[in-house]
Amino acid sequence: MENLITMHKAQLTSDRASCRSPLANQMRLVLHTAAYWLMLAVRDTIPKAQALAKAAFSTLRLRLLKLGTRVVETAARIRSAFAAACPEVALFRQIAGALQAAGP
Repeated sequence: MENLITMHKAQLTSDRASCRSPLANQMRLVLHTAAYWLMLAVRDTIPKAQALAKAAFSTLRLRLLKLGTRVVETAARIRSAFAAACPEVALFRQIAGALQAAGP
């Protein structure tokens, strides 16, 4: 449990409470906690055979979320066009399919 708290504080920078208002600091903590649960859900959908299945949140952010893609949005769907040299395209599709099947 301490490792999860450390991941929450260190890799999502949730320990920054630099606002003067306590309500603003509380809202900031709520948003960081929502980001934590989202990153945990993404990591849980990665198949156990992949190297990223036990990766830290900072590694997931660098390898999966900080991608340069071209996004085309239509009325029925959203398409992402990855670069030809992107090594994580298949994993990204697998994660997107697993999260889509879960629903809202």
